[in-house]
Amino acid sequence: MKGAAMDLVLNSVLTCPECGHQAAETMPTNACQFFYECLACHTLLRPKPGDCCVFCSYGSVPCPPVQQQRSCCGG
Repeated sequence: MKGAAMDLVLNSVLTCPECGHQAAETMPTNACQFFYECLACHTLLRPKPGDCCVFCSYGSVPCPPVQQQRSCCGG
């Protein structure tokens, strides 16, 4: 069913594993975000092994392709 796109969540709260800072961000729908710099401590976040992007590793919501149970980033 194509109605799943209506349930798509594009906002996610990223939590820095180093300092615990949280930032609400909008996820891209056409690309994976491999890097994110913490706004507080400036740590460069990268996906954990097995995850496709920083939102899947550190976000409150997984990225749009994962929400739609699709392959992410051409993987």
